[in-house]
Amino acid sequence: MISFLRGTVAHVGLSTAVIDLNGAGMSVFATPQTLSHLKPGTEAKLFTSMIVREDSLTLFGFSNDDEREVFDVLLSVSGVGPRLALAVLAVHEPEAIRVAAHTGDNKTFTKVPGIGPKVAGRIVLELAGKLVPHGTGATAAPAVAPKDDWKPQVVAAMTSLGWSEKDASGSIDKAMADSPELVDAGNVAHILRATLRWLGQDGARAGNRVGSRG
Repeated sequence: MISFLRGTVAHVGLSTAVIDLNGAGMSVFATPQTLSHLKPGTEAKLFTSMIVREDSLTLFGFSNDDEREVFDVLLSVSGVGPRLALAVLAVHEPEAIRVAAHTGDNKTFTKVPGIGPKVAGRIVLELAGKLVPHGTGATAAPAVAPKDDWKPQVVAAMTSLGWSEKDASGSIDKAMADSPELVDAGNVAHILRATLRWLGQDGARAGNRVGSRG
């Protein structure tokens, strides 16, 4: 079991990063928010969860241990794979997921594109008693981009989740139409979450996706 990686960031892609560990490059899948904190050439530490399958060993990385814990618990739900668990963490912070699971709030999970009422109900049912709120929303410092630079980062994050650049750009514009405060702040993680929530509120919007998550 690999609990964390500490090394130099060698590469950051749309859905993965490569961490150089004394000459060995470790590829790690992560949420767009986690990837937004990583800069090539700088040192980083990622908490990790390893998925072992017959033909592969895959690492998933997280900014903090709470994200990893919630990810691992989400994987215990039947029908929820690592990509869908990452999508949940892309839309909601760990504490919000804990609160939703603890209170039986199905709607929180239906805000995640790709999760309908039936899957949300199963998540809440199977997570009952497994996730307890900490009573704090403390997370790693969010990425803040210059005012003119945040949109390409959010578009890149959404394309890594399966949207086309055109659909991603249009959805961001529509979602931000009523949220000028988010635009002015340029907080990549907050803008991404707000856009994904906007998309998740209407199942028809999710149909614009060009791919699917497992």
